[in-house]
Amino acid sequence: MIKFAGKNILITGASSGIGKELAEQFSETTCTLHLISRRINLLADLQLKLKNGKRQIFIYECNVSSKRDVAETYKQIISAAGKIDIAILNAGVSCRSRITKFDSGQIQNLFDTNVMGIVHWVEQLVPEMINNNAGVIVGISSLADSRGYAKSGAYCASKAAVTRFLESLRLELAVFGVKVLTVKPGFVKTAMTDKNKFKMPFLMDVNRAVKIIINGIKKEKKIIQFPLPTVIGSKLIGILPIGLYDLISKYSKVK
Repeated sequence: MIKFAGKNILITGASSGIGKELAEQFSETTCTLHLISRRINLLADLQLKLKNGKRQIFIYECNVSSKRDVAETYKQIISAAGKIDIAILNAGVSCRSRITKFDSGQIQNLFDTNVMGIVHWVEQLVPEMINNNAGVIVGISSLADSRGYAKSGAYCASKAAVTRFLESLRLELAVFGVKVLTVKPGFVKTAMTDKNKFKMPFLMDVNRAVKIIINGIKKEKKIIQFPLPTVIGSKLIGILPIGLYDLISKYSKVK
């Protein structure tokens, strides 16, 4: 069982969505929060909102897709905190586009944030965690990692990469006492999903979703995935024969 009191907790992508809600719920504990985002003005507003109480909250402007930004920000954090006990690597973006409007630059940006944004932080965190023989890395993936969905190929591929990367990290870091947890949400109501123009089954309120994530971290669950109907659905879709999957996708009403 992981205890949060007195711990240094880092959250990337903390200015909105799941990251912001994580910060708000963790602020009810006596942990020290280190919040990361490109939008420092939003972090400043959040810091002001959460400043009451026993916890300390530090904010940092950082573009997770930049290796240099991440390295410099990590130095600042270590200077202030000494170490990070729990790192929640949440920063992410999404995009949907038709193949007739293919844009490699858009896909590059998505991978730089969703995949390399985690890789850059892992590069900084792992040496210190190995030295301390302790630490928790929590990576936010998605149930979209199960298949390549039409018009969402780049997003699905990025999350599949995240899932496999975290899985390999979990195996390698276990011998050093470092825990790696993978979070795989279904649809969660945030500014990111508000852009979707299709019906999102079992859309979950962000407050409830984050409660599940925090409870899963506390229990050291290797895979934190929800909601159950979407978990079951993604697993079934993942094992469909390719011909049947193609046929179902052909008649899908997803826009």
